[in-house]
Amino acid sequence: MTALPILRLHAADNVATAVESLAQGRELPGGLTAGAAIPRGHKIATAAIPSGAAIRKFGQVIGFAKGDIAAGDWVHEHNVALQEFERDYAFAAEARPDEPLRPGEGPATFQGFRRADGRVGTRNYIGILSSVNCSTTVVDFIADEVTRSGILDRYPNVDGVVALKHDTGCGMAGKGEEFDIIARTLWGYASHPNFAAVLLVGLGCEVLQIPRLKQVYGIVEGEHFQSLIIQESGGTRKTVAAGVARVIEMLPFANAAQRETVPASELTLALQCGGSDSYSGLTANPALGAAVDILVRQGGTAILSETPEIYGAEHLLTRRAESPEVGRRIVELIDWWTAYAARTGGELNNNPSPGNKAGGLTTILEKSLGAVAKSGTSTLRGVYRYAERIDRKGFVYMDTPGYDPVAATGQVAGGANMLCFTTGRGSAYGCKPTPSIKLATNSDLFRKMEEDMDINCGDIIDGVTIEEKGREIFRLILDIASGARSKSELLGYGRNEFVPWKIGAVM
Repeated sequence: MTALPILRLHAADNVATAVESLAQGRELPGGLTAGAAIPRGHKIATAAIPSGAAIRKFGQVIGFAKGDIAAGDWVHEHNVALQEFERDYAFAAEARPDEPLRPGEGPATFQGFRRADGRVGTRNYIGILSSVNCSTTVVDFIADEVTRSGILDRYPNVDGVVALKHDTGCGMAGKGEEFDIIARTLWGYASHPNFAAVLLVGLGCEVLQIPRLKQVYGIVEGEHFQSLIIQESGGTRKTVAAGVARVIEMLPFANAAQRETVPASELTLALQCGGSDSYSGLTANPALGAAVDILVRQGGTAILSETPEIYGAEHLLTRRAESPEVGRRIVELIDWWTAYAARTGGELNNNPSPGNKAGGLTTILEKSLGAVAKSGTSTLRGVYRYAERIDRKGFVYMDTPGYDPVAATGQVAGGANMLCFTTGRGSAYGCKPTPSIKLATNSDLFRKMEEDMDINCGDIIDGVTIEEKGREIFRLILDIASGARSKSELLGYGRNEFVPWKIGAVM
């Protein structure tokens, strides 16, 4: 992209990003002189910015000057404030038909597991889920017993046994949004195409009753789904023994699944970012967006989420909505989150985190503008509730918190069979049963955490184009969807990252 020490991203910008640390007094291109020591990744004013004037990056407003800012000054928390300003939502003004395959692209394929309901998995796990916190220990014991027994060695097509636990399911209302969210989440996982079979374990007296869940979702027990209730099975030891026996019975069925060639249109890709820095919006996020555009051209699906982290950039999505109605749903989500934060004594600009700020991000507006870049340029086809089944192809949005494990849990429950996760500070994360690909925003991070990072996007700063990096990411998505292991899978991540969203009162 550049060999220059600072990078200005848009002609309308009055700040640039320091590509390297700048010493006070350093002379820079354009007759600019650094008025202070400016850390790598942070912003420098490229022109005088009067008090109260808008500060622009990406061609968009990221904040307002607290006082007069001179050209060459370091621009960060000490001299940047937030205030309300009008956004032009221009609902559906930029909607367009999804782009066809470009010359030379050709239909892409991967090796996946075709399930009985027609969906396709990228992994072939057996899942053991808890309906309530009270059954989490038993779920762990069952998975540990099966793994220690060595029996999985006899079934090479089974990727493993995954115990997924959570800390809710009781102490809650038996109806309403909180109940609906956990029910949707559990059934989204229980029916996920990356699971060949699932065992659901409950205590018996919890609010989230397994028989009720089965009735609501029309679940019929068989080779692919079984359930156990501790209070009806004779207690902990007998339930563990029964659970191990059920999993052993499921193994031949799961092992019979075979990978086959399927089109890339069967991929549903969750988009995540965590531990972001100022490079996120320059390198990894737009590169992932380029990969998303390729996937959408192939007929696949990509899910953007984390509503508190699109705040200030929502107008970029409303413009891309396929209809004014879809665009208005984005604004409704922003309004809900703004009111939710106010009710709890917070504000959406509590985000960015300390690590984000150390990496050069100053306001939520700046962070959000970079985060939205993950979604590429395709038309927004739908807006979904948390953990709701995604039933449309193309680029879609799901309402989730910004906290990565909670957000990703909702996306996977919605059907995501692959996940890409950009990080600038070095987020440690994995996501069973869905493989997570980690994209480093800068080369320093990639070198420090190479065992965790799958792709280095920092070389975009050195001249690799965003389009080239997008193609590299897309190729890796296909490889890992076909069975190659991501770095987080090799490290064993994913057992503790199942975190359903809790929004209701604890009773």
